[in-house]
Amino acid sequence: MNRLPLSTMPMSASSPVMLAVAALCCALLLCADASVHDYTGERFAALGNAFVLNGGSEGVYASPAADSFIRFEKVAFKRTRESAAAAEEDGNRTATITAVVSEAADRDAAVTGARALCCTADMARRGTCTEGSLVRRAPNSTASGSWPKVLSASFLPGALEAVFPDETVAVARTGMYSLRFVHCDASLDVAAEGKTIWKNSRGYGYLPGRMAPLLAFYGVMSLAFAALAAFWFLRYTRFWREVVPLQNLVTVVIALGMVEVTTWYLDFAEFSESGVRPAGTTFWAATAGAVRRTVSRVLVLLVAMGYGVVRPTFSGGGSAGARVAALGAAFFAASEALEVGEHVGAVSDHDHSRTRRLFLVLAVAVLDAAFICWIFAALSRTIGKLKARRMAAKVELYRRLATSLTIAVAVSLGWITFEVHFKSTDGYHSERWRVAWVIPAVWQLISFALLCAICLVWAPSHDSTRFACSEECGDDDGDDVEDGARPLMIGAGPLSYVDNWACYVTQDAKIILRTDSGVYAKTGDEDKRV
Repeated sequence: MNRLPLSTMPMSASSPVMLAVAALCCALLLCADASVHDYTGERFAALGNAFVLNGGSEGVYASPAADSFIRFEKVAFKRTRESAAAAEEDGNRTATITAVVSEAADRDAAVTGARALCCTADMARRGTCTEGSLVRRAPNSTASGSWPKVLSASFLPGALEAVFPDETVAVARTGMYSLRFVHCDASLDVAAEGKTIWKNSRGYGYLPGRMAPLLAFYGVMSLAFAALAAFWFLRYTRFWREVVPLQNLVTVVIALGMVEVTTWYLDFAEFSESGVRPAGTTFWAATAGAVRRTVSRVLVLLVAMGYGVVRPTFSGGGSAGARVAALGAAFFAASEALEVGEHVGAVSDHDHSRTRRLFLVLAVAVLDAAFICWIFAALSRTIGKLKARRMAAKVELYRRLATSLTIAVAVSLGWITFEVHFKSTDGYHSERWRVAWVIPAVWQLISFALLCAICLVWAPSHDSTRFACSEECGDDDGDDVEDGARPLMIGAGPLSYVDNWACYVTQDAKIILRTDSGVYAKTGDEDKRV
């Protein structure tokens, strides 16, 4: 979507922006690192009768060259002295931590075939396992090797650290893979250190599988925005004398869109090369997106309210200006917090709090709904006024805008329904992870398509000034000629016999001829073009 002269709007809503900045700082501190999964003091959580630490879950693209892998680098677990002392009192019992790498769809079965993750006394008496050890099924021999892959490290008597070997697990089959660290000792108090590196086949690099196609997508989107900008620039330079303020603001939206998609491309490119998501680039890409969405919605709202077409400026808007500024600031704050919290440093859904994300998603959705309702209500009022003034050209312009917005809203609602279904059915942990990138991509395409429609409707042309309102244009409460108030003044242009026209006589006997290209007045024997 799009916007209008913000410099003339009251800035009484600056406090939500400050709150957004504070939220961004918090999000930057809370986010995790990338496809290089760092472990810096993470601890185990109880799961059944075992203790589990999720080491990562990502889609991995494999190739015949066998260059896809999951590598353990300096992965170690440190226990407290109290935990080591408890093990000595129990006869120098050996505590073991097991790492299980499996395909995510087979994750639970890979660890256990029963309800208990750790071998109980009853199970040990039946001879199926050793008491206190992890229960896991035997590996399956497949064309891609024996899975699941199991590594282990044990604490020697009195030792405070157990170190995993720096081993590389080759991935020969494309799929969603999961890494879990598991131990069965309730007295063991340990923290994880080190990292694991997850790499795709050539062409995707270190990008998580569900993000990998976005690199090419944002490259294409950068070219699409460049083409749109070239079209707009050519029309702009050709008809620069007829350019109106609305078209200057469309230029701003195009520029913001170019910055956004290009920054996302650079973000994914650097992520693919290094394996660590660049927090700075991601932050600016998320911020550019939040600014572009806010500016677009404010512009469309102001156009729908008639500013620049029915009214000359936003000055004099009074409380309406304050409400638009407040809604725009609140939307920017919520959108910025959501984008930064969801993308900066994040790789998988495990990287952010579901409760916090749900709150931010609902906040953005409510504010978006407020924009949509206000825009369509304003469009209805503006079209009604233009019909009353017999301004057929402007009515047609606004009808095309309303049609474009209606299609965009309908497609958005349909896509929201699909997205909710996709995520609620655990789409990232089945084969559908390979198409998960389509969800953010379609949102970008909807936004770009609407921007293209607006560019076609409002493109600079030789008659752009026909749709512009002069500085003498009246406001909502005083621009109806038939009520005796001051008439609407349209920018100068030649009177055409094919123009739509209407004639009025005011209370002071002034004759007003209104056409698509101008307004003419006659008082007594004097003719005047106004």
